[in-house]
Amino acid sequence: MEDTLTPAKRKELEKEEEVQEEEKTEIAGTPQKQDSALKKRILTRTCVHEVAVPHGYESNKDETFHGTLSNPLFNGEMAKSYAFELDPFQKVSVACLERNESVLVSAHTSAGKTAVAEYAIAMAFREKQRVIYTSPLKALSNQKYRELHQEFQDVGLMTGDVTLSPNASCLVMTTEILRGMLYRGSEILKEVAWIIFDEIHYMKDRERGVVWEESIIFMPQVIKMVFLSATMSNATEFAEWICHLHKQPCHVVYTDFRPTPLQHYVFPVGGAGLYLVVDESEQFREDNFMKLQDTFSKQKAGEGNKSANAKASGRISKGGNASGGSDIYKIVKMIMERKFQPVIVFSFSRREVEQHAMSMSKLDFNTQEEKDIVEQVFNNAILCLNEEDRNLPAIELMLPLLKRGIAVHHSGLLPVIKELVELLFQEGLVKALFATETFAMGLNMPAKTVVFTAVKKWDGDSHRYIGSGEYIQMSGRAGRRGKDERGICIIMIDERMEMNTLKDMVLGKPAPLVSTFRLSYYSILNLMSRAEGQFTAEHVIRNSFHQFQYEKALPDIGEKVSKLEEEAAVLDASGEAEVAGYHNLKLEMAHLEKKMMKEITRPERILYYLCTGRLRLSVLQIKVREGGTDWGWGVVVNVVKKPTAGLGTLPSKGAGYIVDTLLHCSPGPSESGSRPRPCPPRPGEKGEMHVVPVQLPLICALSKVRISIPADLRPLEARQSILLAVQELGNRFPEGLPKLNPVKDMKIEDPEIVELVNQIEELEQKLHAHPLHKSQDINQMKSFHRKAEVNHEIQQLKSKMRDSQLQKFREELKNRSRVLKRLGHIDADGVVQVKGRAACLIDTGDELLVTELMFNGTFNDLDHHQVAALASCFIPVDKSSEQIHLRTELAKPLQQLQESARKIAEIQYECKLDINVDEYVESTVRPFLVDVVYCWSKGASFSEVIQMTDIFEGSIIRSARRLDEFLNQLRAAAQAVGEVSLESKFAAASESLRRGIMFANSLYL
Repeated sequence: MEDTLTPAKRKELEKEEEVQEEEKTEIAGTPQKQDSALKKRILTRTCVHEVAVPHGYESNKDETFHGTLSNPLFNGEMAKSYAFELDPFQKVSVACLERNESVLVSAHTSAGKTAVAEYAIAMAFREKQRVIYTSPLKALSNQKYRELHQEFQDVGLMTGDVTLSPNASCLVMTTEILRGMLYRGSEILKEVAWIIFDEIHYMKDRERGVVWEESIIFMPQVIKMVFLSATMSNATEFAEWICHLHKQPCHVVYTDFRPTPLQHYVFPVGGAGLYLVVDESEQFREDNFMKLQDTFSKQKAGEGNKSANAKASGRISKGGNASGGSDIYKIVKMIMERKFQPVIVFSFSRREVEQHAMSMSKLDFNTQEEKDIVEQVFNNAILCLNEEDRNLPAIELMLPLLKRGIAVHHSGLLPVIKELVELLFQEGLVKALFATETFAMGLNMPAKTVVFTAVKKWDGDSHRYIGSGEYIQMSGRAGRRGKDERGICIIMIDERMEMNTLKDMVLGKPAPLVSTFRLSYYSILNLMSRAEGQFTAEHVIRNSFHQFQYEKALPDIGEKVSKLEEEAAVLDASGEAEVAGYHNLKLEMAHLEKKMMKEITRPERILYYLCTGRLRLSVLQIKVREGGTDWGWGVVVNVVKKPTAGLGTLPSKGAGYIVDTLLHCSPGPSESGSRPRPCPPRPGEKGEMHVVPVQLPLICALSKVRISIPADLRPLEARQSILLAVQELGNRFPEGLPKLNPVKDMKIEDPEIVELVNQIEELEQKLHAHPLHKSQDINQMKSFHRKAEVNHEIQQLKSKMRDSQLQKFREELKNRSRVLKRLGHIDADGVVQVKGRAACLIDTGDELLVTELMFNGTFNDLDHHQVAALASCFIPVDKSSEQIHLRTELAKPLQQLQESARKIAEIQYECKLDINVDEYVESTVRPFLVDVVYCWSKGASFSEVIQMTDIFEGSIIRSARRLDEFLNQLRAAAQAVGEVSLESKFAAASESLRRGIMFANSLYL
């Protein structure tokens, strides 16, 4: 790849680090109260800037005014002034924007990314240009429209539901609307200078991520982009893709600085008290974690059954009747008493969110004056509803809660209530908010405290621990900038948890942005129908982030395979069968020992045995450049709790203790620095004993033998005497030093470990009995071992080459094109036909299936109420557990729909697409709201239709609005192919939905 990442900034960063080190030295001598302020000032400065630049690119910017590519500055008049001093990452981002170059800003929730977006808008206004702001969700677009309209006035909104001021200079829209404009070559785009992609990490969304990817690929090169993202670990890779795609520089401004530091506590369900597990300087407190684990041991006897139930469900406090409910009450009450409100309590089930809120009946956070304001705001908000809708239980039940400063927020709420809760929370009138994780998206609505009622969530496949990325997003809501000295996170856990699992969750790295690119019929047909033919499906595949990531990971594979094959041909393979058997025994033995040591090296088990003078082995194989080096036996000198970057220390997942160990090293430092080298690296070199800091996971054996060591290990002679003693022990035990037995010596009674020990002992007997065990033919062994490695590597590389992503997508494109030909969307030459022109306009539902219904006459025999009901089957909605009651007038159309879906699935299967016919029919035809929509379309009240299903009111409204958007796409499709009667039928169906609470105006608009 031609694009390169400029390294010029690195020297500057190193200098900055030196300055920071000096400042840190000064801190040590300052009074305690100044300490935290200085530390905070240093932390604020940590912002990384990198830039991806196309090959041969030369900047023509005035350096005195704009700085350089690798060090952007701005010395001109700002397009926008701020009431606060910008953070370093904001200053650098503004400098990049003033250079008229794209930038990716990656920072935590509440760090202040919006200030950068606002600057881009202000710049566009200054230059009399237009700017587009895109967000992933309609609700977020509404909120952002309100925020930007207050700031800039000349702002419009386009979401598919609503269009306001479409000729405004700044347009807020969902990313789907932007993609549609790009496909259809909208005139608006000719006037746009900047496009802001908010929440760009949404690109990894399995269903909708492709929309972002396509929008970026189709973007005219003259338009510059601002990407706002939560922290991600591969921001540079994303910038390189933008640079490669648009042949323009793309800057990365990354900061993991939190304006308000966080403290993370754990609350054991059924226990008492909070345990600080991660402090504000991000140090994991293992002593507290051990105390926490003890509380579960004490509970175990009395509460075994309750733990089992909680474990089986994977979450806590079903209905608030278990101890979890009272525990949540206890925590919220404690928060109120200690003035730690406002608090957001996150749960992963909408039913639980409501149950927890209702269990707070005895708590009241608001003064009488605040209660009056809440009631006034509430009454004003529901004025947008009809008289009959104002008396809905979902509305009436909410006021008493809100007056007490308690609220609920999840996707199943009525939109008016959800928006009202957001507005009251922003104004400080809601002090305890019970929410699902969707609240962690979008506008900056921080609290002082965040509570997690569970550490596991159901992701559609299984109950799993929440990932570090999800935790970062939600915990980022804790701590209000300028108001709180620190934010507080409280994690409720209902069962013993591995230390590393908790550590990875709270302190883990943010997830990388991984492409979820896929080919849809909508995209293929739109690309085929574009007149200029500039963008083909092949072009999109080749330029996708998916393909870019794949190619980046596979440099020069063919050459590597050739070299390995040459090596394999040279290696001697005599006596293969016998050597192979012995080799496999050793491999199995190594695998079992590694598995056992993983269990033994857990701090609670091993620390007792790491007394000074105990021998043990450390294999530094966790970093590739160490190449699996065996350091041999060493002597434990000391155990230090805090991880430090020192000699020989290799970062390893979950390593919280450092074991200072005397190890045999080469004399003097290596060429690359001061780390000791393994010895003997060359024949004849004696080597020296050095103290090397080693992390727990690197220990792979513990010896029974102890050795006495001198009090002072500084003199070389003292250390060399230990080397002689270790070598003498090696001579005395030629079969290897006797190892500690986990069961007999360490008294570990875990059945899994007992079984492992037995398996290892059996294998040892087989190894000792093998004829090659005492064989002198070491060269033959080495030769075979290397050949086995080489063959394995060749197989893996060849498999990767065969699985070329580009080839996979080409094959899929060919198969999908075959489907389109079979269904009559395109002809033999790939020219889009009438059917295809209709499908081009539909991206809300299954485009193939719905056009099939349009052309096979299914819609012709239905009235507009039945059309609305049948079309609702295409809209994703929560599954209902209730039996679906179908009216006779809807039974036949639904049957036709299912038959058409099966026919299309079978054609796709015959065209070699990876599809399960039954699963396709089930996932495409969702008849859960057919009756609800039919009755609503015919004039039923909202209170009547919600009695017909157990689906949440908010989900019904969201589906109805999406259905309206879908019917409008069908109307446009019918118009495009000249079906006048169908066009008017779809329009009438849409019109029949648009009334009452279903389409009440947003409070943000």
